[in-house]
Amino acid sequence: MRDREPTIRSRELSEGLHRAMRQAGLDQKGTAQKLGWSQSRVSRLLSGKRGGTEVDVSAFLPVVDVTGAERDRLLGICREQNTPGWLQQHGTRLPQQLRTLIDHENKAVTIDAFEPTLVPGLLQTTDYARALIREAGTMPVDETEDRVAARLGRQSLFGRERPARFTFFIHEFALRLPVGGPAVMFEQLEHLLRRATRPYLTLRVVPAALGGHAAAAGAFRLMEFTEFRPVTYLESETTSLFLEKPEEIAAYRRILGLLAGTALSEGESVELIATLATELYADRKDYHDRP
Repeated sequence: MRDREPTIRSRELSEGLHRAMRQAGLDQKGTAQKLGWSQSRVSRLLSGKRGGTEVDVSAFLPVVDVTGAERDRLLGICREQNTPGWLQQHGTRLPQQLRTLIDHENKAVTIDAFEPTLVPGLLQTTDYARALIREAGTMPVDETEDRVAARLGRQSLFGRERPARFTFFIHEFALRLPVGGPAVMFEQLEHLLRRATRPYLTLRVVPAALGGHAAAAGAFRLMEFTEFRPVTYLESETTSLFLEKPEEIAAYRRILGLLAGTALSEGESVELIATLATELYADRKDYHDRP
């Protein structure tokens, strides 16, 4: 049987089955013995490349103790695993689907992103993330710290032995938006300056003076991989959208190319961020010097 190119759904199914097997304390050999299958059959099911039938997945799940809502979720993904792209609707709660994004970020070899109004989550400080969630006022207060921890936990990407190559395009408005007040923003800008020195990270600012630009439609993230097709990730308050059709990826690559031609250079971007930080420091000093 020929391997097929995995979709984001088939990769999600594969991750879910792997996770369940580990949590059950089993490996492929032990799982195969319980099912009465060959180990190669289990391996094919878990690979995400050949696809498992709903019958196979239904047989696999009780062996690894998956029942209830998670069983329904995985079987639903199985039925649609050959469909490219994925719209995930998760309401206002902390989405379980966040792990889909995390799994793909961990496998990416390059991540290119644009943010129009906020500092990217992967570059946020603890105080900035906390202030952002609190000031938005759309989430239950008792969920704030869990959401901050989930956001900051994704920054472990930078600690990988071989980190991905990151390029962040950030609009100047995001750097000027006073999230949390001067002290929080000063710390956040200094954090950006430190991150900009990392050899695997490129930080470029889209200046406000530019006016309209190629990414005016909103934030996005394009992730490239060695083993499967690229994925573009879009996010709103209640949904996450993963795009993987060639024409969709080509559109976002074009946007990135246009941004690269109009954004400030790395050196100019660092100078602007440093200037804004200096202005905030002066404002804070003036405030504390008042009688």
